[in-house]
Amino acid sequence: MAADFDRVAFMGSLKAGLAEKERATQLGVKLAHKRPSRLLLVGCGSPNRQMQVVRYWVEREAQAMEVRTYFPAELICQDPRRVDADTIAILASSSGTTPETLQAAQYLREKKCTTIGITQKADSPLARAVQHPLLFGQGQQGYFAMYIVLQALVGALMFELENCRLFEHVMGSLDALPGALADTAEVTETRAVEEARLYKDDRILYEIGAGPCFSTAYVFGVCILMESQWMHSYPIEAAQFFHGPFEVVDRTTPILLLLGEDPSRPLAERALRFCKAHTERLITYDSKDFEMQGIAPEVRPIVAPFILQAALDRLAQHLAVLHNQPLTTRRYMWKTEY
Repeated sequence: MAADFDRVAFMGSLKAGLAEKERATQLGVKLAHKRPSRLLLVGCGSPNRQMQVVRYWVEREAQAMEVRTYFPAELICQDPRRVDADTIAILASSSGTTPETLQAAQYLREKKCTTIGITQKADSPLARAVQHPLLFGQGQQGYFAMYIVLQALVGALMFELENCRLFEHVMGSLDALPGALADTAEVTETRAVEEARLYKDDRILYEIGAGPCFSTAYVFGVCILMESQWMHSYPIEAAQFFHGPFEVVDRTTPILLLLGEDPSRPLAERALRFCKAHTERLITYDSKDFEMQGIAPEVRPIVAPFILQAALDRLAQHLAVLHNQPLTTRRYMWKTEY
């Protein structure tokens, strides 16, 4: 099982997402002319978490637009009354076959919402179930490709509706993002090998993140370590850390702590000070340590969760090698009825 980072393959897997960025931007501008009042971001697993990152910045910048994120099944069960024709709903599924997401697409169509689907292929069920499909192509880096398309779409929408001040900086930085992600993976390689060796025998790991970086903690802890490595992993929001979770910390507790550059950074720094004092098994990843070449200074806080994800992906890959358990391993998913 190889763990080497292939920059050429990595960059190639993001080409389709970059190419779709322009269509996503045009669609955002077009839909803004309808003057929608509500934006729903709907997805399971890692798509849901990158939507949480996008929601964080929409909530910070928007003066009028209401934004919500939902797990598809929960959206249908809750059946919120305010979902109507003034709502734009963005649904995301890498494969385009996630059953709950497809059910949510049908539910939202019946609510007269404008529906957009972000997925890999035009012939996927999700692409056929929505009014406006956006495609990021098939590749190993769908998480990052999906984000590029999602950010372009929502960025254009917010610029037209709210005159979002960072739009041009964000769009330019998206073009540079694949290179910045690849650079991050490459400079992380040495520490990833060593940290994988140090933590390979742990069957539990706590991940702490604040604000949008909590999504990265969640994706690494749940969508990678729990899902493919079967580790007992628990992501913790830094704002909640001192309201219960910190009581499990002792000198032997393995903790991975993430620091971004957004307004919630002080919350992560507070948790960092505590962890430095009370555990000897602390890993920290700080987005300020990465160059992010081509990313505008104003945009660094926005893309920091994804830069950190690129670094953590290398740690995950080396853990998988040492566990002799590829990241594609599943025990139940797609194999049993559930």
